[in-house]
Amino acid sequence: MDKQTLKRGGRVLAPSLFTVGNMACGFYALLSAYREEFVSAATAIILGMVFDALDGRVARLIHGESTFGVEFDSLSDFLTFGVAPACMMYAFILKDYGAWGYPIAFLYALCGGLRLARFNAAAHDGGGKTHFIGLPIPGGAGFLASFVLLYQIIEEGRPARTWKLLMDQIPLLYGLAPAMTLGVALLMISTIPYPAFKQAHARPRSLKALLALVLVGLLLFIYPQNFIFVVFWSYVLLGPVGVLARLARRWRRGPGAEVQA
Repeated sequence: MDKQTLKRGGRVLAPSLFTVGNMACGFYALLSAYREEFVSAATAIILGMVFDALDGRVARLIHGESTFGVEFDSLSDFLTFGVAPACMMYAFILKDYGAWGYPIAFLYALCGGLRLARFNAAAHDGGGKTHFIGLPIPGGAGFLASFVLLYQIIEEGRPARTWKLLMDQIPLLYGLAPAMTLGVALLMISTIPYPAFKQAHARPRSLKALLALVLVGLLLFIYPQNFIFVVFWSYVLLGPVGVLARLARRWRRGPGAEVQA
């Protein structure tokens, strides 16, 4: 085996190690959900997002992109962001809804698989990098996991720095958990565009950007559960709000204007 082949193999292997980390987080989340350790399950899902972000960045950095990597990444994503959140939500609350709990949880996993399949097909067809079609599956999983983390603070009475206004709404959201799970599932298979944020510069280019980065770091450090939930909640709503904004602009311009879906 020549050096060029070995070098190419190393480039493919390096990002795959992060993908293995993603898959390990998903498997651990499944085991934790089975044991009803929901904080561990939700934390593992969010940690899986870190590995998922790193494997793509490493692959692009060392030019290690490959068809194998794409398929392996999708399998890991389906486990960590599709199956694991569905099982977590079922064990956490959906089981209390009797016969309706299973189909709701399964629908989330199914829509996650369909979302990944559509993403891969678009990637093979040379899809764009500025936005996603439908809610990305890590975004949906992150929203559900961050919600579980917030509710467990209330359920277990654990000491934590929180935003009272937000925490007062969590019991209401708990009652809407089936609707939230269904909503996230349908958003994943929708045609609503979501920003990809792949074109953003890795380094802040202005004082305002640097200050914003520092503020984000402080909020994440002081109010980790609250801030993570607000970030995912905002991203989930970004798509529908964007559609409503475009509909409003079309209504103001008149019936002849077109709306991008």
